[in-house]
Amino acid sequence: MKTCLNVLMAVLAFVAVAGSNAHCVVGARFFPATLSVDDPCVADELSFPTIASFKNGDDPSTRELDMAAEFSKRITDNFGISIGSAWTQLNPPGGSNVHGFQNLEASFKYQFLTEPARELVMSGALDVEFGHSGSGAVGAESFSVFTPTLFVGQGFGGLPDNTRTARPFALTGQIGYAIPSKSWTTSIDPDSGDTTKELNPQFLTYGGSLQYSMPYLRSNVVDLDLPGFFNHLIPIVEFQFQTPVANYHGSGIGTTGFVNPGVIWIGKYFQVGLEAIIPINRASGTSVGVLAQLHFYLDDLFPNSLGKPIFGNASASAKLALGN
Repeated sequence: MKTCLNVLMAVLAFVAVAGSNAHCVVGARFFPATLSVDDPCVADELSFPTIASFKNGDDPSTRELDMAAEFSKRITDNFGISIGSAWTQLNPPGGSNVHGFQNLEASFKYQFLTEPARELVMSGALDVEFGHSGSGAVGAESFSVFTPTLFVGQGFGGLPDNTRTARPFALTGQIGYAIPSKSWTTSIDPDSGDTTKELNPQFLTYGGSLQYSMPYLRSNVVDLDLPGFFNHLIPIVEFQFQTPVANYHGSGIGTTGFVNPGVIWIGKYFQVGLEAIIPINRASGTSVGVLAQLHFYLDDLFPNSLGKPIFGNASASAKLALGN
């Protein structure tokens, strides 16, 4: 364990000296890949692994461990596809552990607005969860879910001089509408033979992040002469919620969600993120969990092959002035 930690620290130190190419740059603003909600750009990137550990909203509450991977590829400069899944282990109190994969998920995203001077970016996507592709033992549904989603990112770099220390702030947001492929699911009790019909609600899904970029502070506002490590940090608070809006009456389902405060460290070829998982109510979970992610910038690792669009020419990579 000590050897692995030393290797990781050595890699971090090397990247800190090297500077950074950013994969989601809008003007002077870099939007990092967020851990629990999606960022507003299309990019060539790999999140592996993303690890979450928490007590879920089951009754009684179950300790859940998720290990996920997601690969994103630009088809053109503005259109990209992502695909991913997660392996889940459930440890119910007084019961045996169960494990298996969640349903396969894909996203088809188009970045339709990029305004560098305003640090503004917007994208639209269709997110698809493919039913029957995962294990029902860990909660993977037998039906598919289609979620058209709108994404936005806005930097505060245009604030006046008297509020210039707030310029490193940025907001990202997303809102979607989740539509199951089936309005209900029918099951048969193996003991009694009774048939049960369970409604599959439609949900409004929404969330975002508030972030403060130390690289932006140093390169575009004021250099505080901090140690190099701190110039790579982006403190962040993410939030994600879902509210049933149709086909749920009598089910007892309500709004659930999480607030995730944490920090992201960005380097030249990858970033590392760590966040707490704070449920907003009992139905969301029963204690504070943890979320960690290692994320690779494929457009910087492989700029002439895997990291460029399949069709079209990628615009030149922008560099962030992170310092040593």
